[in-house]
Amino acid sequence: MSSATQELRTETGRRAQAPDPAQYRPGRTITDWTPEDPSFWRTTGRRVATRNLWIAVPALLVAFVVWQVWSITATNLKDVGFGFSRSQLFWLTAVPGVTGGTARILYTFLGPMIGQRRFTAISTVVLIGPLLWLGFAVQNPDTPYATMIAIAALCGIGGANFSSSLANIGFFYPKREKGNATGINGGLGNLGVSVVQLLTPILITSSVPAIGAGQRKADGSQIYLQNAAFVWIPVLVVLAAVAWFGQNDLKVASTPFSRQKVIFKRKHNWLMTWLYVGTFGSFIGFAAALPLLIKTTFPAYPVATYAWMGPALGALARWAGGWIADKLGGARVTILSFAGMAGSIIGVISFLPAGSDQGSFPGFFLCFLLAFFFSGIGNGSTFRQIPVIFRGQHLKGLTEGTPQYAAALKQAEIESGAVTGFTAAIAAYGFFFIPAMFANFSVTGAMWGFVGFYVSCVAVAWWFYARKGAEAPS
Repeated sequence: MSSATQELRTETGRRAQAPDPAQYRPGRTITDWTPEDPSFWRTTGRRVATRNLWIAVPALLVAFVVWQVWSITATNLKDVGFGFSRSQLFWLTAVPGVTGGTARILYTFLGPMIGQRRFTAISTVVLIGPLLWLGFAVQNPDTPYATMIAIAALCGIGGANFSSSLANIGFFYPKREKGNATGINGGLGNLGVSVVQLLTPILITSSVPAIGAGQRKADGSQIYLQNAAFVWIPVLVVLAAVAWFGQNDLKVASTPFSRQKVIFKRKHNWLMTWLYVGTFGSFIGFAAALPLLIKTTFPAYPVATYAWMGPALGALARWAGGWIADKLGGARVTILSFAGMAGSIIGVISFLPAGSDQGSFPGFFLCFLLAFFFSGIGNGSTFRQIPVIFRGQHLKGLTEGTPQYAAALKQAEIESGAVTGFTAAIAAYGFFFIPAMFANFSVTGAMWGFVGFYVSCVAVAWWFYARKGAEAPS
């Protein structure tokens, strides 16, 4: 008898008894969780899942703030006396992508092992350290570049929270609502990118919450770059406490690494990773690079006015993408998103300055907004595809209601959660590669590379998931 079947029979025997209602209270570990049961979902499940979701959202949003804080901080460093080159500034915005992506791989598997309530609280508190260091470092223009790189790398850990958060929320919801739930969590969490880009220019001009001296710009005005870091520290403390006392650990989501590592043998783990690199990798990479891209390509236009709009649109579109994919099918929506992204980036290229042509900022910016919109749609649709694909693969040929069906369903849920986290981890490297490409290649050359990649994504999504007779319709 397989361990999964034996575990299932143990759970089935336990559920024959009435579940203890106390386990569904905040701060408890839930042992009986059956969201596909309409009666349970109506009376208990929806309420508990909703509470856990809306605690996860602000925690994830502020984690994204920490991850992206360098995208705006870097644009102000030269103005207050830091002698860094254009390439060095792009690298400061890129480095958090390396650590964020790498830590996401670890967080994908740690969350289910430790328990998501505990892990959400701990991973939120950890972010206080790099913000403290950043707040003091930006007050001294003589801070070495190596120190700034180290701080940027530690801030990148904030991006790792996404993998554990999305995988956890997926366990709480039934199949028919997974796309919408992960769209809300991921989409509103992604809003942290636009929040930091919108609020940082406001925060650094105010002396009220500042700790330490301000920095003088060349025009004589004073700013307080440390506010970009210090203002979020009390927020992190509160959110960690709310997660610890308000969320739940799900026993069904508690999974040893031995049960999760099988995803590395699954072809569709790698195919969906390729697609999510195209959607989320583009979203987070463009969000990191756009402020400096505006400042260096169209310097007459203020970064603070425009940079936050694209990430905000992409984050909200993610919510819509998950909802639309629940209705129309994830693969179709994913293909639409890549076609839209390719067309949008071709538009961006056409409006860039070239030779004596000064380009067109309105056209450039509008096309970038469209690229963000389509990337957000694709973020939502790809995450809807993952559980559908793995359910289809595991349940093929099995009869509903049998022990084999139930055991396969549970393994599908485990693998879906792990694949969700892993694809998000690899896609986070877009945060690094896109600014790095702008730092080392021409903007136009980098953009054409993105277009070619999107074409490959359309081909993968159509062949494996959307065409008639596809291997894994989703």
